[in-house]
Amino acid sequence: MGKITGKYKFVCNRKVENKKTELTGQVKAYVPADENTVHGEYICAECGHKGKIEQEWKRPFNVKCEKCGFVMKVPKLKDQVKRDKKKAKK
Repeated sequence: MGKITGKYKFVCNRKVENKKTELTGQVKAYVPADENTVHGEYICAECGHKGKIEQEWKRPFNVKCEKCGFVMKVPKLKDQVKRDKKKAKK
C-alpha cells in the first residue's frame, strides 16, 4: 500500500486470527474523511490469499476472503487490547 497522507476516519495495519486463533493474516485499510468506503489490502488468515479491499465502511469491520470465504474480524483497538490482556493472564 502506498504512503497515506491527509485526514482519515479510520486507518489500520493489523494482524488477524485464523480459526485456530493464530495471528497468521493481516489487514491494511483506510477510510478517507470525505468517503464512506474502506480501501486497502489483506492477507487471508486462513488460506494466505492476498487480496484488495474496497467496501462500505461500517462497524464491526470485517473482511471476507474472496478465495476461501473466511471472514476476518478487525475489532476496535481498545477491545482487542482488553482481549489480549485477558489472554496474557491465562
